[in-house]
Amino acid sequence: MSVPEGGSLTEGDLKRPMFALAWPIIVTELLQVAYNLADTVWLGRLSTDAVAAISLAFPLIFLLISVGGGFTVAGSTLVAQYTGAKSEGSAGTVAGQTLSFITVIAITVGVIGFFATDAMLGILPSSPGTAGQVIPLAGDYMRVFFLGLPFLFGFFVFSALMRGYGNTRAPMVVMFISVVINVLIDPIFIFGFESNPLFGMFGLRSLESTLFAATAFDGYGVTGAAIATVLSRAVATVIGIYIIFGTSAGPDVQLSDFRPQLKFIKKIVSIGVPSAIEQSATALGFITLTAMVVTFAPEVVAAFGLGNRLTSLVFLPALGLGRATNTIVGQNLGAQKPERAESAVWLAAKVGASVMVVTGVLAYIFAEPVVAFFISTGTQSAAQTIDLGVEYVRIRAFEFGFIGVLQVVLGAYRGAGNTKTALTFSMLALWLGRIPTVYLLSFQFGFAETGIWLGMAVGQIIGAIAATAWFTRGTWKQSVVDADPTPA
Repeated sequence: MSVPEGGSLTEGDLKRPMFALAWPIIVTELLQVAYNLADTVWLGRLSTDAVAAISLAFPLIFLLISVGGGFTVAGSTLVAQYTGAKSEGSAGTVAGQTLSFITVIAITVGVIGFFATDAMLGILPSSPGTAGQVIPLAGDYMRVFFLGLPFLFGFFVFSALMRGYGNTRAPMVVMFISVVINVLIDPIFIFGFESNPLFGMFGLRSLESTLFAATAFDGYGVTGAAIATVLSRAVATVIGIYIIFGTSAGPDVQLSDFRPQLKFIKKIVSIGVPSAIEQSATALGFITLTAMVVTFAPEVVAAFGLGNRLTSLVFLPALGLGRATNTIVGQNLGAQKPERAESAVWLAAKVGASVMVVTGVLAYIFAEPVVAFFISTGTQSAAQTIDLGVEYVRIRAFEFGFIGVLQVVLGAYRGAGNTKTALTFSMLALWLGRIPTVYLLSFQFGFAETGIWLGMAVGQIIGAIAATAWFTRGTWKQSVVDADPTPA
């Protein structure tokens, strides 16, 4: 059974192994956000429209990639439970089945997304400014992104399988390498060798002039950001595949494990479908929110996108604890230790709530300098975007403590294989919390863009209270794997 550096997940003290498991996940997710922030930083120096374009693109992209993302949850949960049950062979088989299953999904979704980009963007109601200036740029970004989708999925699967096994450091190292590549090549593909802020930061304008004279490359703009992301993801996927097949750092996967085995496929589908529905419905919810946001001016759209990226950054400690809880609950239920699993959940919830409350206070205090860092000043549009972004971050800061609790409890449900329950409370937070509140406050009660910010905060609070109350019933304490499984 996999043992993190801090100790066993199924025996002894819980604090050290939980920390050892969680901190690399938090760093990995921080690096994940760095992809988006790198695009935002560099595109913010290109134009406000460029920032607004990726704000529109991401919810639509997430709608399609969420299909495969749900099945990575199944792979992580099953690997964790088989590892806890000390069935290494079955853990490897699940890993192989998940890899092959999601590869097919990635190729299919990528092709569909590429050809459906214009149709998806066409369903968004837009102001004249957004339709003329932002939508075409979003389409350019999305088409390139969809072509590289197998590379995106490749790393997600690798990370999920390793996390279920209890090895969270390997994905962190791979992600770090990929992010460094992305940060360096992003401005090159966006700006080329003309007026590139990267060269200006390091006083290399003469080198830039020489390179431009030799290549005449002036960048691809928003499309270049997508190209840089795809290339850096490709590197991460190649390294991840090598680690799974060429080392002993994760589940023991053999080539024979890719042969379809109905018993395992049924388990993957049973656990994965509710998670895929959850992620798809979440993506659809954000598209619905985006459809409401794009009826406002481009500055509001840009502030919404930037605010979401910043809140996703401070959201990481909760997400890391939630995913660590997923693994700990899975391994302990596999080892037939449900009471230890429950103790881990309460410990993680207390830590998550405390950390996120402190994070919320800091986000409120430092909202203005942080938001201003990502937008070039000097224009009325930029100043308005900064003011709106600051208001958004400060309002969202009040929900952060609830985010910490909700993510941990949802992680517990997923680790138990109870993904239908996780689906229920995720939908409660979004579809009965955020979306109706945003609509009512913004369009019915006259709060305009402030109603958007307020509505975004309400959903997580409702979801956290409901999910925690249901958790106390204890109906989730059931493993979904056999103690000594044999392949079908």
